Amino acid sequence: MSRSSDPFAAPDEPTRRREARQRSVELLYEAEMKSCSLAEVLAEQVSDLDTFARELATGVADRRDQLTARLGQLLNTGWSPGRLGACDRLILLQGLFELDRGAAPAAVVINEAVELAHRLGATDRSGAFVNGVLAAALDSLDTLDSP
Repeated sequence: MSRSSDPFAAPDEPTRRREARQRSVELLYEAEMKSCSLAEVLAEQVSDLDTFARELATGVADRRDQLTARLGQLLNTGWSPGRLGACDRLILLQGLFELDRGAAPAAVVINEAVELAHRLGATDRSGAFVNGVLAAALDSLDTLDSP
């Protein structure tokens, strides 16, 4: 039996990371909806949590104020992070965190965020919106890195 047809085989690395990104957004969303800390949500988990999902969620939660301020700078005039749908906002915060972290190629980070927005976003245009905001964030990072 090949690995791809074995339903019990461990997922390959890209699939595992994609699932971890989604789980991270779900954890952040749960904390927001319950008006509690991410630490409380993490403490309630009954099964082992993927290390990457935990790192992403914790990283976003720890830097939420800075990431939210940066997101506000990237949005068009008249818009604020608070006006965004919760999932769109959390996907963007996670994308900004990953871009800043630099552990994955920017194209991968943006693509994964867009895919998450297609699945979890507030509207059918969430993917395009996330793509545009994160592309602008990447442009601003490139500008900061230029001499």
